[in-house]
Amino acid sequence: MASTRVAVDVGGTFTDICIMDEETGELRIEKTSSTADPIVGVISGVERAGVDLSQVSMFSHGTTVATNALITRRLPRTGMVCTEGFRDVIEIRRANKQDLWDTYKDVAPPYVPRRDRLTVPERIDASGKVITPLDKDAARDAARIFKRRGVKAVSVCFMNAFVNGENEKQMRDILLEEIPGIAVSISSEVMPEIFEHERFSTTVANAVLSPVVVDYTTRLGDSLAKKGYSRDLLLLHTGGGVMTPKSVKDFAARLAGSGIAAGAIASRHIATLCGYPNSIGLDMGGTSTDVSLAYEGVSRVTKDWYIEFGYPIRFPSIEVLTIGAGGGSLAWFDEAGSLRNGPQSAGSNPGPACYGNGNKTPTNTDANVVLGRLGTSLAGGELILKADLSTEAVQTGAADRLGVSLHEAAEAIVKVANANMADAVRLISISRGYDPRDFALVAFGGAGALHGAAVAQELSIPVVIVPPNPGVTSALGCLLVDIQHDFSDSFMVDSASTTPEAIEAGFQRLEKEAVARLVHEGVAPEDITIGRSAEMMYQGQWRSLAVSAPSPVTDVAALTARFHVEHEREYSFRRDDAPISFFRLGLKATGLVPKAKLKEHKPESRKPEPKLFRTVWFDEKPHETPVYERDDLPSGFTFKGPAIVEQFDSTTVVPPGTSATVDKLLNILIHIKGA
Repeated sequence: MASTRVAVDVGGTFTDICIMDEETGELRIEKTSSTADPIVGVISGVERAGVDLSQVSMFSHGTTVATNALITRRLPRTGMVCTEGFRDVIEIRRANKQDLWDTYKDVAPPYVPRRDRLTVPERIDASGKVITPLDKDAARDAARIFKRRGVKAVSVCFMNAFVNGENEKQMRDILLEEIPGIAVSISSEVMPEIFEHERFSTTVANAVLSPVVVDYTTRLGDSLAKKGYSRDLLLLHTGGGVMTPKSVKDFAARLAGSGIAAGAIASRHIATLCGYPNSIGLDMGGTSTDVSLAYEGVSRVTKDWYIEFGYPIRFPSIEVLTIGAGGGSLAWFDEAGSLRNGPQSAGSNPGPACYGNGNKTPTNTDANVVLGRLGTSLAGGELILKADLSTEAVQTGAADRLGVSLHEAAEAIVKVANANMADAVRLISISRGYDPRDFALVAFGGAGALHGAAVAQELSIPVVIVPPNPGVTSALGCLLVDIQHDFSDSFMVDSASTTPEAIEAGFQRLEKEAVARLVHEGVAPEDITIGRSAEMMYQGQWRSLAVSAPSPVTDVAALTARFHVEHEREYSFRRDDAPISFFRLGLKATGLVPKAKLKEHKPESRKPEPKLFRTVWFDEKPHETPVYERDDLPSGFTFKGPAIVEQFDSTTVVPPGTSATVDKLLNILIHIKGA
């Protein structure tokens, strides 16, 4: 029996591999350099880890292929078919700009250039009535033009198709007749919602990515099969679940942002196991920090996201805020002489000054080396940091400019970075109606455990959880997900004029579609769970708010009462006397994947000795600080700060005035005094 699970998270610098034994719950990790063709890095990493793919029961994968394709614009030529008169919807957008005051900065061009956006006569009114049938001759002409131009994918975006997609389906049939095998995305199936720009933009993103991700998943699946893997390849999507290759062609854009969601899933799961259903994930890497939030064990989900500004992708996505704060973030001075930190980064090449590759500007890594919080031997000795170069960079790049001592300057650099991360946490918590003092902070990524306790102190968060392998926590997240799809349908009626039966009928239509898709992917009916939500708004608003809905729906008043409560929590006000409109019905369909439990360890009375002591600076004062090896810390071990814990993939800082405990899953829990 296959009893091993493998998860692979491909990042820009490293490919992280997490291997779990289903019988014992033990984890092994492996890191390898990412390659130009990600598949090469995936296969070489699996081989390096000594994994027998014939004994693997689940292979889950978080990938940056879709994200990178949109960022670099390495996309196949794609066509678009629109209703006559609506050719330029995706170029007009919302006529807004990311930076309101920069009149010279233009929004990136559309993924489909104007010459490849063709129109055909057809029209459906807002109620779904066909006013003008599809002109099939014009549709066939458009298909033949695309064929001559060598187009690899087509998006079909007709006005009001969200209420009646018949004309779009006829257009798709004609395209497939004229160009057999071409990837076609139609808006009435990809995103059947009002607001034409968002619907068109999502459908276009889905079309341009379809050939890219289908090619990638096909090649990766074939490579794994040649090595003995016989199950479905599971691909992590932004909604927090996985999809099989059978769904990739139709919903390719769901893989954009795949890797970011993995960290949010893992942090939520780890915090829940530790007894904290409310948690904030702090994933700090080399270039950026990703912040996520889970409330009562459920991650916040948003539909307002994009890879490039102006081109929204409206598939539900775990809400993750990304800021330019990482180990390689540069310290610099603005025109007023104030010290800043990031978003500019030294990246992996040349990297921080201590890498010795020519960078002279101080980074967060250099500041931590100067303060003694980061040792000079990392990744098991594979990376040796040059402390003298860090000292020179911080002295000339910050201390001399500020007129302070070397260690004061290094601490100032770190404090600015911590303040930036604390602001991001405030944005995803306080500004959403949550008090961070009611949450645990899960610090992971290569640098998260270095800064997590300081961020928690600034926000009065009571506890910081550092997972056993912080640097590969995102890969672990790929092991903890189920097959999941999101469905939605417009339902624009006044709450006073609808009935429970009408709402229930809408949900039943979605459930029928959801069950059919999961069964098609091989999920047994008994493993299917359905979660419902209804989006509502006060009449006169145009932004909606989703609330959970029961099954079956028996009372409209109960739903509107729940909306009032959620609106007050989210926006700090409610209007009980205001009429409410329904906007959309949503469904989360989950195919449960059996979860292997992480190994639990019995508490030990053993008190490990520090492997060394070194001088570490906190609050501009030197402290002789014990440095522990993470693998030596047993379950039940308690110690006080200051302390440093080093391991292969990360370093944990336990500041003065805090205490730490190793739990039964070997997480380090740092307790913040007075929080």
